Amino acid sequence: MSVFTKIIEGEIPCYKVAEDENFIAFLDINPNAPGHTLVVPKKEENKLFDLSQDAYTNLMNFSYRVAKALEKTVPCNRVGMSVIGLEVPHIHVHLIPLNAMADIQFKQKVKLSKDTFVTLAESIAVNFE
Repeated sequence: MSVFTKIIEGEIPCYKVAEDENFIAFLDINPNAPGHTLVVPKKEENKLFDLSQDAYTNLMNFSYRVAKALEKTVPCNRVGMSVIGLEVPHIHVHLIPLNAMADIQFKQKVKLSKDTFVTLAESIAVNFE
């Protein structure tokens, strides 16, 4: 069972920003930038391209909606997207507010307080449509 499945099942807390019957989005606790969000299918699957075409399309549609909420909430030049999947064997889309190329390179991390995480999660959730 992946750490993301434990989050989905409520065994591990998260800063949730959006959820439906198939997907959940929550703030990355080791973010590249404030607002760095992970979008995760609730069904544990290891590889992005092992999804059916419908499940892939639905994941991208949900990610799009989360990215639009991020754009409304976190000042940035754009929201970048990355799907790597090597660190956790459960598909996850990284949505990262970007102001520079370095923001998506997973080399520089920012430290945020619990209050900042809570405020960000609540603000993004309000803008999720």
